[in-house]
Amino acid sequence: MEPLRIGREREGEVMVVTLRRPERRNALSLELMRGLTGCLRSLDEGTRAVILAAEGKVFCSGHDLSEMRGRTEACYREIFGVCTELMDTIQSIRQPVIAEVQGLATAAGCQLVAACDLAVASEDAAFATPGVKIGLFCSTPMVALTRAIGRKRALEMLLTGRLVGAREAAEWGLVNRAVPAAQLRESTLELAAQVAQASAYTVGLGKRAFYDQIDLGQGQAYDYAKEAMTRNALAADAQEGMGAFLEKRPPRWRGR
Repeated sequence: MEPLRIGREREGEVMVVTLRRPERRNALSLELMRGLTGCLRSLDEGTRAVILAAEGKVFCSGHDLSEMRGRTEACYREIFGVCTELMDTIQSIRQPVIAEVQGLATAAGCQLVAACDLAVASEDAAFATPGVKIGLFCSTPMVALTRAIGRKRALEMLLTGRLVGAREAAEWGLVNRAVPAAQLRESTLELAAQVAQASAYTVGLGKRAFYDQIDLGQGQAYDYAKEAMTRNALAADAQEGMGAFLEKRPPRWRGR
């Protein structure tokens, strides 16, 4: 068994989590997916945002195909179940997760980007869901992709497997912005720092509310959101923030 290839580096209140399997194009082996899930779940209270980065020329090539040939039904269910757990974890932890995409992101690697709350890509990056070309339709990546860029664009990627460049991906909403490669880390840290300025309690509550309401009908979404906002308004940080605004001073967050 190879050593776990995940790096952790703190940049102030931001944790940079790095995939370190470049010789395998940062493919998502079972071990790597479990390790990444565990890493995200173990973040301490001082971490206000997470950057998910990768070493090498490829951000993530998707599932490790060496684990995918000649397996049993139970094995395939395990692989896709662990992958789903990882994607759910990204969206369920209170800290916003920002993908820092320096290169190619394909199949489950594209899913990984789509599942992150925010994403910044190098202009050298590209995205694809090419499973259809090898007889394995990208059905699980489809879930995150469809929710990020909509039906028609997602189906174009899924049915053709073509590469989508970083600027086109930004236009489609798969990433927030595309920046020159030399500015990628700086731009991602800048976005993370903006997120970290807000109350950690409020950001966590708001992130959960976003994902809880996103697939509801409008009436149900409003019913949910008004209750979430009521609970938020009663919180100490909301009272402090409103008071600071009215008193024209910086807020002093309490994390509750």
